[in-house]
Amino acid sequence: MTFRTATRTRLGKAVVAAALAGGVLLTAGCGGSENLATDSSEGYAPAPDGAPAPVVPDGGKGGPDRDTSGEEKRDIAPPADYLSTFALDVDTASYDYTRRLLKEGGAPGRHQVRPEEFINSFRQDYPRPKGDGFTVTVDGARAGDGAGGGEGEIKPQTQDAEGYEDGDWSLVRVGLATRPVGREADRPPAALTFVIDISGSMAEPGRLDLVKKSLGTLTDQLRDDDSIAVVTFSDEAETRLPMTRLDGNRDRIRSVVDELEPTDSTNVEAGVTTGYDEAVEGRRKGATNRVVLLSDALANTGETEAEAILERIDDARREHGITLFGVGVGSDYGDDLMERLADKGDGHTTYVSTDEEARKVFVDQLPRHVELRARDAKAQVAFDPQTVQQFRLIGYENREVADDDFRNDRVDGGEVGPGHTVTALYAVRLRDGARGHVATATVRWLDPRTRAPHEESGTVETDAIDGALWDAPSKRLQITAVAAYFAESLRGGSVPGAPGLGTLEDRARALARSTEDSAVEELADAIERARRSGRF
Repeated sequence: MTFRTATRTRLGKAVVAAALAGGVLLTAGCGGSENLATDSSEGYAPAPDGAPAPVVPDGGKGGPDRDTSGEEKRDIAPPADYLSTFALDVDTASYDYTRRLLKEGGAPGRHQVRPEEFINSFRQDYPRPKGDGFTVTVDGARAGDGAGGGEGEIKPQTQDAEGYEDGDWSLVRVGLATRPVGREADRPPAALTFVIDISGSMAEPGRLDLVKKSLGTLTDQLRDDDSIAVVTFSDEAETRLPMTRLDGNRDRIRSVVDELEPTDSTNVEAGVTTGYDEAVEGRRKGATNRVVLLSDALANTGETEAEAILERIDDARREHGITLFGVGVGSDYGDDLMERLADKGDGHTTYVSTDEEARKVFVDQLPRHVELRARDAKAQVAFDPQTVQQFRLIGYENREVADDDFRNDRVDGGEVGPGHTVTALYAVRLRDGARGHVATATVRWLDPRTRAPHEESGTVETDAIDGALWDAPSKRLQITAVAAYFAESLRGGSVPGAPGLGTLEDRARALARSTEDSAVEELADAIERARRSGRF
């Protein structure tokens, strides 16, 4: 899941302070991914190549900000505030694609590195709710332990008089979790429309061949009362299979998939439009209706700009509740287009390049996660101005929800399935000698069936973030920090307490051993490759 954040300017600090002191979560006014509670004396120069600047939170985006097109823009600094508001989402493609590029001796563009997708690629240790909805967990630790200085160390490009010292900052982790799926028979049936790219670029090994193998396996995993439609696209789109129940039709479905061959150019617009037309035509009441787009997203025919394609997705989502799941493939991959399509379609993206990764997505995840736990889910973190001097949300620059739209249920949020976790990591500087309440995090969502709104909150106090990061009892908090440090180093940014890549690799290796988690070992391998490349 990923987050959307925004900075707004209409709430005075006195109102914020009074409301927070009373334990009320504010729903109007200011939100921000980079905020200052007192002054804005710290300034940082832009990172090289137009990457997001490693700014200290200043409430006003004084360094260059980026829109989704990658163009730089500068905004006038708004007044400081204490709210950070975002819509929930679960993307991991940026991290998965980065690992492949590093493994093949390449490197991601800095605009392709989204720290939130690195962070949300790993298991977490949050408690799960007994029923539908979410648990909210907030914890943290002091950033770093002075063990930096290794090869490839990342430092702020400009420092204020106090410096960017480890002891000045803490990392605060906000974690949301849904209940895992119960018995397979308990979920509603699924109506899945697969939109498959068969353009010439999909002939590369690890693209269409991987998709065909994955769909063949998935056909065996789905239930008899589930349904599948198949749409293909190259220069034009074609419906190969209308919405069809699996019961008694598995051989027919396998035959359709086996016959797919790559040809011609990539008209993503035609594929998406025809796919959603088919999904609407075959929509089943009471089922989970979803479009699954499988592509390298290298659009070169028809409408190639995301906005024009997105309009069709938005209509189907709003009118029929059809969500989008994007699966990216290929060594050359249109990451930005796929992410924006899935975001507008209230879905998420992932990236696969091996049989093992494809099996994880199509066999282990998709059959269990076709059900939704929450629609239009948003979260809001309110920091206490009595204790917090500054805060910065790591990543999520292009995920925006206005603070005063937190409880406006007409404003789009994100869709979350069973067993999902979402993590936001903040760098927080406390006031000197501050003790007590630090922040309250609240998640709001709509019941997928009744559309009734629900909320759940969690809080954190200063004593819960006092301990040193690498001594923290939660290994998962440490893994979250490693993922965030790594992502920021790749895009030329900085996070308080960040060690050099050599030290970071050592941390990841130790965590992989202590958790016996192969995903953390893969993270350590990726850090090693980045370090050895000498590019970061």
